[in-house]
Amino acid sequence: MIESSPATTWVAEGVWMMTDIFVNLYFIQNQDSREWVLVDTGLVTGASKIKRAAAELFGEGSRPAAIVLTHGHFDHSGSVKSLAEAWDAPVYAHPMEMPYLTGRSSYPPADPSVGGGAIAWLSGLYPLTPIDISDRVQKLPEDGKVPVLDGWKWLYTPGHAPGHVSLFREADHLLVAGDALATTKSESAFATMTERKKLSGPPAFVVYDWKAAGDSVKKLSDLQPATIVSGHGPVLREKGIKDKLERLAVDFDIFTVPKDTRYADKPAVVDEDGVVSVPPEIEDSNGALMTVAGI
Repeated sequence: MIESSPATTWVAEGVWMMTDIFVNLYFIQNQDSREWVLVDTGLVTGASKIKRAAAELFGEGSRPAAIVLTHGHFDHSGSVKSLAEAWDAPVYAHPMEMPYLTGRSSYPPADPSVGGGAIAWLSGLYPLTPIDISDRVQKLPEDGKVPVLDGWKWLYTPGHAPGHVSLFREADHLLVAGDALATTKSESAFATMTERKKLSGPPAFVVYDWKAAGDSVKKLSDLQPATIVSGHGPVLREKGIKDKLERLAVDFDIFTVPKDTRYADKPAVVDEDGVVSVPPEIEDSNGALMTVAGI
């Protein structure tokens, strides 16, 4: 078994994490068939790095049996089109993500006033327009199983994105949370780049529905994971992680949900065709000043 490569970090049996500048993606191997799946695809500039990492882990010319997207935000699906075409691989996502992966709808706007930190302040500049991989993307199986990966299940965890999913392996209680939560303060560029450990809610500046986000954290807490990896931040497996996640879920409305911001009291409305409506933007001169400071 390969425990690491120059570009990846070993997480658990058959699971490796790769960080593409500030976002994580995962290589997960079926230990019986030896087939593997790529979970998320990083930034649009990351394809060549991902291919090299795959070759280091599984051999030159190896290709995944499937690509699974936790969601379609630009930092998680940036290289999906080029990789799916190069590898001739199917892509799987939740049905509620389909509008954003087939060119039909942009995501709800970001809220740069939430969270503080350079990454949050600059979020108004992030691309939230759809991509079109309609020739590749398929819906995840309704039974909750993850294609190719025996022993894994996917869970619907919206709030950060309408069709967000997380992955869980019962055998060792390993949680791949995506952006349903973070293992660092993802709004902070410094915390993200230095991999400062902090179990946190989802990246706050791109949460369109805070009630759904809180319900998703509660769903993940009920799994009682022993190891947590996410879209942003380092591996968390220290003692007491189950208790920390439970406290995050219980206190979510008190300490995580922002006050007096765009989506704090009223979510964006979405359906299977994409965004229906969004609450009005809250005018905030301080937010504008923070954006300038972030730049």
